[in-house]
Amino acid sequence: MSDTLVRPSTADIVDQVTRLRPELAEGGREGDLSRRVPERVFEAVRATGAFNVSAPEKFGGLAASTRDVQAVTSAIGAGDGSLAWMAGIYNTGAWVLSLMSDQAQEDVWGERGKVGALVSIVLATTSEAVAVDGGFRITGRWTYGTGSREADWSLLGVPLKNGAGEIVDAGVALIPREDLTFEDDWFVAGMKSTASVTQLATDVFVPSHRIFRLTAAIEGEYISSNHGTSYRTMFVPSLFMNLVGPHLGMGRAALDFVVAAAETKSIAFTGYDRQADSTIFQYTLAKAAVQLAAAEALAEQVADEIYRTAERGDYAPYADRIALRAKVGWVIDTITQLISDLVTAHGSAGFADSSVLQRIWRDQAAAARHGHTLSASGYEALGRVMVGREGDARFVLPVV
Repeated sequence: MSDTLVRPSTADIVDQVTRLRPELAEGGREGDLSRRVPERVFEAVRATGAFNVSAPEKFGGLAASTRDVQAVTSAIGAGDGSLAWMAGIYNTGAWVLSLMSDQAQEDVWGERGKVGALVSIVLATTSEAVAVDGGFRITGRWTYGTGSREADWSLLGVPLKNGAGEIVDAGVALIPREDLTFEDDWFVAGMKSTASVTQLATDVFVPSHRIFRLTAAIEGEYISSNHGTSYRTMFVPSLFMNLVGPHLGMGRAALDFVVAAAETKSIAFTGYDRQADSTIFQYTLAKAAVQLAAAEALAEQVADEIYRTAERGDYAPYADRIALRAKVGWVIDTITQLISDLVTAHGSAGFADSSVLQRIWRDQAAAARHGHTLSASGYEALGRVMVGREGDARFVLPVV
């Protein structure tokens, strides 16, 4: 269906981001050293609308499909993987907020045109939520807060208990930045400039309308008045698909870099003055190009399947969602492997601090280990489903 393809409004943002690619690459180098995306680069991308394409149109967003978000984050990732990852998280936050109460959306975006407010998200329920009149008082500590320092609000995981103190559900609480503190503890090998620091809250009051229960959402029971197709897609698959675009962009960046250097770089200790003359080198480039095209095609297929299922008014059963999860794991594994092969083909110069290739390699390697997209658990769960052991599969991946 044509409406599952990247829409013209999204394509315009992709074009704007693509024109910024040199600035993104330079900003990525600076951000890797300073552990923060340079403000000028962050604001340049923010001005394109790339961080909030998932927000509702009534607030100035694009009500983007998963395919739209993938296109935008891939374009950013071709310049800077860390900033692309932040864009994926912001769009995830915007999308989840779009499923919440209308009042919660008004609190963040207000009247039309206020969509510039950014929302970070951490699902882990590393907190305590005490029910009080009108809401909850929340104390917690949430690690891996990608983009939280630049965000205006954060959606943070909370355990929800009954009157007996037993946990009966998980949720996310929408908390403004001013109610949070930050621990600067993001010292890592890759994705440095995401500044994914720890967020802390101490006895913060969160009104009930800013709490979103996750168990119902996982099965497609959303509460907002945004009834467009983008806001009826499968919950967890929509979340993990927002993390795929940055990988595709980084794969593209690595391939472009190695190809561009091939005519001027020799192969050490061989007779080749130019890498481009080597059959083995040519083979590696061709293989990487085919792998990248296959990964892009499968990612687009998964994104479109998520959208089409919602368009039909369906909500895929667990077994079908697991299949999508396994496919995404394959996509990311493929990108990881092709980047590794390209680093080897380019040679040891790619490990110099001055080389963008080593940053792409580190950033993608770090992102590839995210628990939402690890291939091993996806394959194990899918394999169990395939041999009639769905109950066992739910042990491996209970939430998908």
